[in-house]
Amino acid sequence: MNSEHIMLVIQLTIGSAAVFLAIVLWSKTRDTAWMFGIIGVIAGYGETIFRTLKSFGIVSADLLVISGIPVFELVLANLPMLFFAIAFLLVINRKTNR
Repeated sequence: MNSEHIMLVIQLTIGSAAVFLAIVLWSKTRDTAWMFGIIGVIAGYGETIFRTLKSFGIVSADLLVISGIPVFELVLANLPMLFFAIAFLLVINRKTNR
């Protein structure tokens, strides 16, 4: 097992704990900002799973390539930050409208 695989195992382990706790929190909250944060955590874990499957050769990154850019990888890598940004904007909006 090389260092990349060890890092992926660690990320999968910590990520699975974070996703489990996020799902537990999801069942206890109806706050929109929290929901987007939780979805961001889940999307980040999805990206880690995809990288793991790609490193073992189970899936290919070349599912959809536009101008040499693997679109699926691009979306998965940036989706968590998009959801976190939306969550932060919702909280900022809530705090400034009081």
